[in-house]
Amino acid sequence: MRNRRVGVPQAMPTRHEVWERPWPLVGRDRILDLFTQAVRHRRVQGVLIHGPAGVGKTRLAEACRDRAEKAGLTTHWVVATAAAAAVPLGAVGHVIPPGVDLSDPVAGFAAVAAALGRGGEDRVVLLIDDLHLLDATSVMLVRQLMDSGSALLIGTVRTGEPYPMAAAFGTGDAIHRVDVEAFTEEQVAQVLASVLGGSVSARTSHEMYAASAGNALYLRELVLGALSSGALNSDGEVWQLAPGPRTGTPRLRELIAARLSRVSEAGTAVLELLALCEPVALADAQAVARLHDLVELERLGCLKVVKEGRRHLVMLAHPLYGEVVREGIAELRRRTILLDQAARLEARGARRQDDALHVTSWRLTATGTADPRRLHEAAALARHSHDYPQVVRLIQALPASAHTVRDRLLLADALFELGRPEEAENELERASSLSTTEHERLAVVAAYCVNALWGMAQASKALRMIDAGRGELQSPESLAVLAINEGCILAACGQPTAGLAFLDVLEDDAGATSDMSVWLFAAAVRTRALQMTGRLREAQNWAERAHATHRRVSRLATSAPHPAIQRAPAVLATAEAGDIHEARALGRRLFGELVRSEAGLPRMWVAYFLARVEWLAGHAAGARRWNAECVAIARSHHGTRPMRDAMGSLAASMALVGDTGPAAAELSALDRADADMAELEFMGLAVSPGRALGEAWHLAATGHLAQARATLLHAAEGLGDSGNLSAEGMLLVDVARLGGARDVADRLARIAARSEGALATVHADFAAALDGDDPEWLMRTSQRLEDTGSDLAAAEAAAAAAGLFRRQRLSRRATAATLRCRGLAERCEGAHTPLLATVDVTVPLTRRQSEIARLAAAGATSQEIADRLVLSIRTVDNHLAQVYGKLGVTGRRDLARALGTR
Repeated sequence: MRNRRVGVPQAMPTRHEVWERPWPLVGRDRILDLFTQAVRHRRVQGVLIHGPAGVGKTRLAEACRDRAEKAGLTTHWVVATAAAAAVPLGAVGHVIPPGVDLSDPVAGFAAVAAALGRGGEDRVVLLIDDLHLLDATSVMLVRQLMDSGSALLIGTVRTGEPYPMAAAFGTGDAIHRVDVEAFTEEQVAQVLASVLGGSVSARTSHEMYAASAGNALYLRELVLGALSSGALNSDGEVWQLAPGPRTGTPRLRELIAARLSRVSEAGTAVLELLALCEPVALADAQAVARLHDLVELERLGCLKVVKEGRRHLVMLAHPLYGEVVREGIAELRRRTILLDQAARLEARGARRQDDALHVTSWRLTATGTADPRRLHEAAALARHSHDYPQVVRLIQALPASAHTVRDRLLLADALFELGRPEEAENELERASSLSTTEHERLAVVAAYCVNALWGMAQASKALRMIDAGRGELQSPESLAVLAINEGCILAACGQPTAGLAFLDVLEDDAGATSDMSVWLFAAAVRTRALQMTGRLREAQNWAERAHATHRRVSRLATSAPHPAIQRAPAVLATAEAGDIHEARALGRRLFGELVRSEAGLPRMWVAYFLARVEWLAGHAAGARRWNAECVAIARSHHGTRPMRDAMGSLAASMALVGDTGPAAAELSALDRADADMAELEFMGLAVSPGRALGEAWHLAATGHLAQARATLLHAAEGLGDSGNLSAEGMLLVDVARLGGARDVADRLARIAARSEGALATVHADFAAALDGDDPEWLMRTSQRLEDTGSDLAAAEAAAAAAGLFRRQRLSRRATAATLRCRGLAERCEGAHTPLLATVDVTVPLTRRQSEIARLAAAGATSQEIADRLVLSIRTVDNHLAQVYGKLGVTGRRDLARALGTR
């Protein structure tokens, strides 16, 4: 189940291709626009681009040169270097026209200006890279060319470097300074998607951002290095980065080494300490170097000091510096640094929360062993911070004689979270052999259930463990915990009503359950079951209470997932309650928390819920991206649920934009996944809503609407019996959208009556309005759907209304409905559906009328429109009156709605 996806081809760019192609200028539009304006306005003499090394100043200068040349201007590229600065005019010699005598600088410079000015024609553009390295004579020449109007300067300046000639270029209105910042995490994701030509997992984007700190040069070398080593790969739909250090290319290491080579011997000692132990207290850094040395390191951009509460912590200025420094530390030197730092922390009492973890980890790394008592304590701290690789390392360092049941459970939990369920089961067997009390045996059984259900997709095995436990464990507390486990299994396997019969006994206080680990898992499952059965307000409230409890007690639990797992099901509950926008925001906040951790299970579920939210919104690209993310995480961590559902939903997202070939391939991959899982038991998961969606929308995209509706109806039957109103309603409303409104209107109305969600109610009205052929009802429903964030369904309701208005010969109403449909459909990222295909009339607005109408819809007054378009106010008002008549609206108040811009 961890194999690459088969049959969904994606072009794999080679390292050479990535090296050769120009990287996108993400987030640099403002600077390019400023340059374009500078070219047009002769009073502007120059634009100076400031920024640290590697942020892309040169790449930006190249883009400026391209724009200048496209505008028909002559450009000259100058690269200033320290070597060229030793010779007057050494960098700009090629710009000076042949035959100009520079023996008299005043006359010679004037002659250069006259020659470049070309008799009053457009200025030449001088692009000078590393302007701060230009020699004084060249600076004087460039300054005279600017003052004479012969040249426009575009210069790049590296911040943090000496710049003795800065005053020569001034900072007045004639010179514009712009500062280029490092990429944000969002911009790194955009760059990677553009360069790699496909979706990139959020975890990969985050790791590349963390490793590069947004530095464009470092990011490029990291990508090239990862492609060369095979660490960066695509499964056919999404790019993923394999675990491991991020060292990039040899060129990157050489660049960093050259930057660090200026550091003194004392400074090197500080960098070595930081490379192995960062962050460290300022006092610890001063123990190996003088304050003067630290100040110099900060000036050179090698370290930074941050304030945390009352402490000052010292860190490396860039994450990659540590990788390069560590490579050069000899083994005995490494051992000495680690042990010395551990001794410093112990001398201060190691009072802070994570001090025990740091000291134990350093001693273990230095000597290969540590005090077992310290290892126990450190492993618990690492588990609490969800550093699962560290948990594995610390527990495995314990001698066999020192192992306890709790240690084995901690190790099994960490292996489970890392997607290694078979190894986790082995550790659980060892824990079982060590258990002597009923409480310990109960904890082992509960962990077995979690690993079997979520890690190995063996629900029947988990149930057998519960049955065996009931034969062995007799206390009421133990039996209650086993019942809660059974409820989790039933709900997770698509039987939420049966599961809630066990889970509704959960109380807000986790201490009321004898095993807090069980309570923490069960609380999240209960939220999901409440959402599936339509108890949405209860699901949202319970999720918040469970999250607060989780944060309070998780340190006391043997195993605890990330607290975000409690809020994950609330993402879908919020969408179905009628606020898709808030659901999307909540899901992205949760994923942002999780992307920095090793918590694969919560990340997988949040991606799954976000994909469902985007599907409900009708945003095809968003649904495709999050489904692919879910599948990618499942393959590397938990190759079970909800992977099958996400694979089917991914096929549906592909089919929705007309990618029928990839959709068919994804469904075939799902067939193979099901074959691999033939011996694994999924109980109620024989009915997969995502699978039904994928098959149905692939059929619809290939013109088989009747078969598509039959597929959805068949799947909905199985879901209705289990109480899963959420999935049943989702499938039935798609039946209505595909021409079967009459078959499902009553069933959707019954679901709406049993559900607390606004979305279920408006879906029922949508089907009823389609069945009733009532265009006015459809237009009202379209607005209600839009209010929930269901853009695609809102567009389809307007499309259906437009067709009915046309049949009734209400052309203005048909036009208004058509415009509304098109405006909404633009938000849906290329989605194609049968209902949208019915909108094929041309909107009878002239180009000028459309321009004026959209400005008015955006809130512009007639005066503002007249000024912008150079028209009279009367002309604007006359055009608006004609627009109102054509669209069937009475004024500006309804204009935005008619145009579909609100």
